[in-house]
Amino acid sequence: MEEHVILVDENDHVLGTMPKMEAHLQNKLHRAFSVFIFNSNNELLIHQRAADKYHSANLWTNTCCSHQRPNENNIEAAERRLEEEMGMQAENLVDKFHFIYQVKLENDLYEHELDHVLVGVSNEDPNPNPNEAQDYRWINIDDLKKEIEQKPEDFTFWFKKIITEYSESLSPEYESL
Repeated sequence: MEEHVILVDENDHVLGTMPKMEAHLQNKLHRAFSVFIFNSNNELLIHQRAADKYHSANLWTNTCCSHQRPNENNIEAAERRLEEEMGMQAENLVDKFHFIYQVKLENDLYEHELDHVLVGVSNEDPNPNPNEAQDYRWINIDDLKKEIEQKPEDFTFWFKKIITEYSESLSPEYESL
């Protein structure tokens, strides 16, 4: 079944749906989410995208990301995608903030997303889906910022933007750990 994305305006009001690849080819603003999972050592789980991803292959990025489905809230979407992509669950998922970004990618594709950023906690190592992730690691934010400064080409556009512009908003809520 063809995957659809939710088209939105700048205020996140739904305008309709469109096939995912069509939205990426036509540079249409659509809803997305990015999940950041921290462990009790305050390390972020990042992963390297699989080599055969349709864009941004082999690049390092946040714990997982995707698009919400119609009638799916951000928490439900994040929980679903954590399981599908990283083979794990997390606690205390919180929808922290959202922002809009736009970038031209390879293969004449665009990312034009209103990206909801969710943060959660887990001490569980993932069991990544090899079609989604080829590697993963836990890293503290300061070390990550240094790596991004030294080798920005190794990271996805949206991930670099979140880490460099919004890292102060990524604090997890550790109540249950």
